[in-house]
Amino acid sequence: MRLMLCSLAALIVATPALAHTAPKISVETLKSVTQELSSDAYEGRAPTTGGEKKTIDYLVKRFAAAGLEPGNKGKWTQDVPMVEITATNVSPFTATGGKAPVTFNYRTDIVAGTYRVVPQVALKNSELVFVGYGINAPEKGWNDYAGLDVKGKTVVILVNDPDWETKDAGPQAGPFEGRAMTYYGRWTYKFEEAARQGAAGAIIVHDTKPAAYGWSVVQSSWTGAQYELAAPNDHMDQSEVIGWIQLPKAKELFAAAGKDFDQLSAAAKQKGFRAVPLGMTLSGSFSNEIKRSMSKNVIGVLPGTTAPDEVVLYSAHWDHLGRCDAVDGDDICNGALDNATGTAALVALAEAYRAAGPTRRSVAFLAVTAEESGLLGSKYYAENPLFPLGKTVGGVNMDVLNVLGPVKNFEITGAGKSELEDMVKPLLAAQGRRVSEEATPESGGYFRSDHFSFAKLGVPMLSGGSGEDLVDGGAAAGRAAAEDYVRNRYHGPKDEYDPNWNWAGAVQDLTIYYQLGRQLADSDAWPNWYPTAEFKAIRDKSRQEAK
Repeated sequence: MRLMLCSLAALIVATPALAHTAPKISVETLKSVTQELSSDAYEGRAPTTGGEKKTIDYLVKRFAAAGLEPGNKGKWTQDVPMVEITATNVSPFTATGGKAPVTFNYRTDIVAGTYRVVPQVALKNSELVFVGYGINAPEKGWNDYAGLDVKGKTVVILVNDPDWETKDAGPQAGPFEGRAMTYYGRWTYKFEEAARQGAAGAIIVHDTKPAAYGWSVVQSSWTGAQYELAAPNDHMDQSEVIGWIQLPKAKELFAAAGKDFDQLSAAAKQKGFRAVPLGMTLSGSFSNEIKRSMSKNVIGVLPGTTAPDEVVLYSAHWDHLGRCDAVDGDDICNGALDNATGTAALVALAEAYRAAGPTRRSVAFLAVTAEESGLLGSKYYAENPLFPLGKTVGGVNMDVLNVLGPVKNFEITGAGKSELEDMVKPLLAAQGRRVSEEATPESGGYFRSDHFSFAKLGVPMLSGGSGEDLVDGGAAAGRAAAEDYVRNRYHGPKDEYDPNWNWAGAVQDLTIYYQLGRQLADSDAWPNWYPTAEFKAIRDKSRQEAK
């Protein structure tokens, strides 16, 4: 089967002469769009704020200037119904019933919120139960909730997968693919499963290494306005309280319960672990300010010549965190790298396509809202597509460009899933670059950006970009820069535009994205998932329905 896949990729790559032609990617466009969208005037681009309106107006202007046409039946935007919930009057959460009470102060020790659209939330003496990694995976014979009734109780959960510390990554490395995070390791899954089990509360223990970011990221992301897609049931099927606690406070809690946190955490890594009641209860409350409004996805399209109903898709999220916890007096999370750069890439690629002339299939450029709130804009589009998913050939999602300079390698996020990977490899070889393993597969990057919304519904989307092996400085310099960004700027007020950025690496990547998309747009091929990929069945079904 692999030989067939490689042959398919080779055929596609060889077909259009334009495939290997390097497009002209405008660095000036990348700079100007990034600088504009990440300026303080946009107030961090939070959905449903004045910053959103400015963002949408600017993107429509740039899409039109790039030669795109409105992608929603004559409109540039798609309405995304949102509900905004802001916790107020948060009381300190307190655990009692052990050797001594443990108090969790809001922001510094705990962040708490809810998906439920209700004016008041209160946990009162909710029994605390440690459920290890909070995973129920029947296909792996793993159930941390086995024999347990957590209705009305609050579960305490470890972040990531049980085998995240394994050296190797891949299906043979451990029950949960070793070092590479599976969806079971994502915080979104853990809250979803806790709700399915009927838990009143779900609290994840924050630990920097397995979370892949520090507490400051949790604090800035989980305080202030929180967004969710509007739902007829107001999300009343979710847990009353969801949140995170600091690792030292978790250890304090377990000690007060007469338990050894490290010992139980080690036990939770083993198959057959059974949940442990802590013999303590948790209480706490807060009010909610509720606002219902429409956010917007922005979509432009270059119609195809002979197969306009078949679509190649480029996506990036335009939103960021808006106003957030202040650092050195600055309370605007500008989101320059994350993701004004990716949004700028949409404009630059649109210009390159327009300059190169029309393609056989249509090419769509989608800027989605509320990625930072759980991929909400892309989820809404994927469930309410403007172009049928069965007719969406595939594409590229762009989230944070490389502004450190040219690199020798390219990392495919969540490698081993789709035939798009085979198509990319010869394009990279033409640049003298190699494909390398993800530097931090334990961070779960595959589940943290908008391509995942499309993948879940069957559309192959490439997620990948510059690795850490810089031409100037090597892998050590690249790793140091990545760690510095996560530590000091990611999801904080210091993610700001820098006129000294080196865009050569971004241009390398955008050239690959263009060439891949152009191949798809000029061919009649339908790349699929590999036979082992979890998304193949739904792709096959949607393609069959589209024929």
